[in-house]
Amino acid sequence: MNQEDKTRISGGMWLILVLLCILVIVLLWRPGLPTRHDSIRDRQRTRLLAIDAALELFKHEFDGYPPSDANDPTGAPYGGAMRLCEAMLGQDMLGFHTDSVFRGDGRGASGERLYSLSPGEPAYQDNLKARKGPLLPLDTADVCRVAQIYGAHIGTFSPDSRVLCDTFAKKLATGVKAGMPILYYRADPNGTLHDANDPDNPANIYDYRDNQVLLELGVPGEPNTRHPLADPKVFYEVTRSMKITAKPVPRHPDTYILISAGKDGLYGTKDDIMNFRRE
Repeated sequence: MNQEDKTRISGGMWLILVLLCILVIVLLWRPGLPTRHDSIRDRQRTRLLAIDAALELFKHEFDGYPPSDANDPTGAPYGGAMRLCEAMLGQDMLGFHTDSVFRGDGRGASGERLYSLSPGEPAYQDNLKARKGPLLPLDTADVCRVAQIYGAHIGTFSPDSRVLCDTFAKKLATGVKAGMPILYYRADPNGTLHDANDPDNPANIYDYRDNQVLLELGVPGEPNTRHPLADPKVFYEVTRSMKITAKPVPRHPDTYILISAGKDGLYGTKDDIMNFRRE
């Protein structure tokens, strides 16, 4: 088989993968789709599956999953939940910009503006050509600004930072009806440990700090109510694989973890919904 044939097959396989992922996203994210057990929890599980499919598209397009670091390249807080939203939809909902370095202010490595350009600006059409996606359907993606969820209690976050919210929507003190942000943690390919006794160990595969600032905002309208997951040890216990007893190993050690707070709105409790089944 010559190189041209190999390239043709590789391209064909990629096309099939893209079409399958798009089909999964459309079917699973579609509101009101009949399911065997039609419930809010089931709908949230299907949403995580849709995000799984979209993240696979992102991985194949950009040779890796989106980062989930707590701070952007300028040092500003821009954690996993916000980076996930940008990767799926872009900061302005027009798709992810291929020059993005995941800066919270929406600028590129040289400070150029990548998002929220006006249609009247000369660079607008070229800007759109540099976009990928959106990778999730806009009409059903529950996206909220941080300030819409937490009001004035947003700490050092930009009020315009956006997150994907779960299906457990409730009327908040801000007047907005929304669920809690979906947390995203990417595995460190150089990590080797899952050390609950030393959460700050740089060798840990997952870093609890990726969404820590968001967790420390507390419950919307109840800033003094603490999420159990804000305790680093709880994070490593919740995400540990119980099937391996020889040493602590995380679930999905090579990919990423998604966490929904569940109906109670608290991260780190038994009703959390994640992209894996609890053992």
